[in-house]
Amino acid sequence: MNTSSLSLISALALMPVALLAGAEGRVVARANVEFFEPNKFTDVKDSYLGDATRTTYLDQLRDHLLQRAKYYVPDGHTLSVTFTDIDMAGDFEPWLGPRWTDVRIVKDIYPPRIDLTFRLTDAEGNVVKEGRRELRDLAFLMKITSAFRDDPVRHEKALLDDWLSREFPRARKS
Repeated sequence: MNTSSLSLISALALMPVALLAGAEGRVVARANVEFFEPNKFTDVKDSYLGDATRTTYLDQLRDHLLQRAKYYVPDGHTLSVTFTDIDMAGDFEPWLGPRWTDVRIVKDIYPPRIDLTFRLTDAEGNVVKEGRRELRDLAFLMKITSAFRDDPVRHEKALLDDWLSREFPRARKS
């Protein structure tokens, strides 16, 4: 093979990577997610969760919101969300697990709760909408979330989805 053939093959091989990078950049540009003092979050400060588990839960919620925002945030706009508290569905009940460890028990008396602030800005940086929300779902166990049954943050993800659809109904895209 000559040099021009190698260049063409290299360019064709890198094209999907460049397209994916561009597509991912658009999603990230539509939303920014921060956690304000996450070590003080209701569930995060519990000693029952290890550091790795805490980080995993927060990362899952961040990734979910970033992915879902593309369906609700209009083109050219940016949604900035700051989580100020997260209290996951359920609570730890001591000594119910194997070897006398604490186990998270999910009951309707322990609904998911998320406190957040948000700001939606247009392409010029003008604030279109902003506010503080205290998200609660007292009927969370009545909803069908069987598709995500193995997801430990399925109730919190559903709470965020409900908020996005209520807060930004006109921007929703199919």
